[in-house]
Amino acid sequence: MSRPKIKHLAIMSRNPDKLAKFYEEAFEMEVLNRSEGLHGMPAIYMTDGYLNLAILPCTLQGESTPGINHFGFQIADMEATSQTLMDHKVEDPKKRPSNRLYAEHRGADPEGNLFDLSVHGFQDAESGADRDANSKQTEDA
Repeated sequence: MSRPKIKHLAIMSRNPDKLAKFYEEAFEMEVLNRSEGLHGMPAIYMTDGYLNLAILPCTLQGESTPGINHFGFQIADMEATSQTLMDHKVEDPKKRPSNRLYAEHRGADPEGNLFDLSVHGFQDAESGADRDANSKQTEDA
């Protein structure tokens, strides 16, 4: 994979279950994973086989509003991507907590729009601990 590819989009929803059902029925998207989100509402991760769509809960208390929250690039090399971003005068992407699924790093463009960066991709619900265990198994083989 030579060029980074957008493989992930996260949207905020007031009713993640209802919105996921819409995408399932209208566009034949498949649920990959569900996890506990804000105030007991689920975060639902779906795919069309190419793009991973995260439907994240928002509330009326103002923590977030419905709409696009962030998007994600699948990349080949984190170090090279970090250098390219810093060459463009944006902050070096930050490593995400190891319990976060899918993306390893998060960055922002010059206007503050957030994006995730992942070498392993967005199709498998893999945490940092999973990635570490998988890489150890590969080293031991």
